Amino acid sequence: MAERRPERVAHLVQAELARWLLREAGDPRLQQVTITDVRMSPDLRLARVYVRTLAGPEGGEAALRALRRGAPHLRSVLGRELGLRVTPELRFEYDTMPDQARRVDELLRQGAPPPKSDEEDQ
Repeated sequence: MAERRPERVAHLVQAELARWLLREAGDPRLQQVTITDVRMSPDLRLARVYVRTLAGPEGGEAALRALRRGAPHLRSVLGRELGLRVTPELRFEYDTMPDQARRVDELLRQGAPPPKSDEEDQ
């Protein structure tokens, strides 16, 4: 059961940060930010928060700067709302996984033979 605790805490952190972004964030750079994933260290002292923006990587840089600047405030909000014994340090990173998946998909499509039509089978 203890091995699942980082996953449960990560889910709580993600939900609370998403709620804060939706209702309380006053910075316009954070208007289109989505929390895509949170990964906790086993000791629950570090949370890697993966974000994306509708503006893409260009808008993501400004949003990351704003999130990193506001990390101490967000950490105190998490501590107050979640009541954890130790509030994790927040490290924000831009989530590149969808871009990588799209690139791999493109490469696979380029290397795959074209599908056979019914006329070729006869």
